[in-house]
Amino acid sequence: MEKRKEPKFKKGDTVVITMYGTVGNITDVTYIDGTYVYEVNHSKGLYIESTLQYISEYKGEVLLDKEHIDIEYKFFFGDLVQVEGYGGDYFKVNGFRTEIWRYKENSWEDVIYELSRISDGEWLEAHEEELTLIADAERADTIIQKLGLLHPINQKPVKKDQNDTPPASRKSEKERIELNAEKKQLIDGLLDLYNDYQILYKMYEDDEYRQVMDLAMMKIKVIAGEVHHKGKRD
Repeated sequence: MEKRKEPKFKKGDTVVITMYGTVGNITDVTYIDGTYVYEVNHSKGLYIESTLQYISEYKGEVLLDKEHIDIEYKFFFGDLVQVEGYGGDYFKVNGFRTEIWRYKENSWEDVIYELSRISDGEWLEAHEEELTLIADAERADTIIQKLGLLHPINQKPVKKDQNDTPPASRKSEKERIELNAEKKQLIDGLLDLYNDYQILYKMYEDDEYRQVMDLAMMKIKVIAGEVHHKGKRD
């Protein structure tokens, strides 16, 4: 009985499929009717020895496979977010990037978001899992304005009129009335915002709407408490 010859290639060998110029690894070797045939990269087709060549011996152009990565971004430009560890601060998304990590035994992708804090513009980088969406870019500016995040009224500077210096008691009373009026106006705006998002939440049951409702109610309680406390003190 004639001794069967050894296959030219073995599992794990890197070869070029000469008819295509593509590179792959031998994943299986089969002996059929006196001929060795080879599986490359677990493909369904089989190749005979004459169609394969060691990559080190191949002189033609090699077409290397390109990796295709699908990245799903949860946040986009202009979105209003909160960041884990930053309490009640709010940030806007200014940009984002993907860091691709590849090692022999492991691989992953990190999405990093570049943010600016609403209150003072401070720049921050944060990972996707550290962010909570408050509002998308389309609604962010409206919410910022209605919630008074840019210029809290309790920090609003008092303008001085150089030509008019009323007595301290009259001036203080006037400032108090104006401040309370502004706070009540802000509460009205927050109530409108709360009611609008309550309707949306009932219609779509989207947690994003619920978050805005909770945020608006929290601000309403804080401002109402300030007005009530100020009124009792005066």
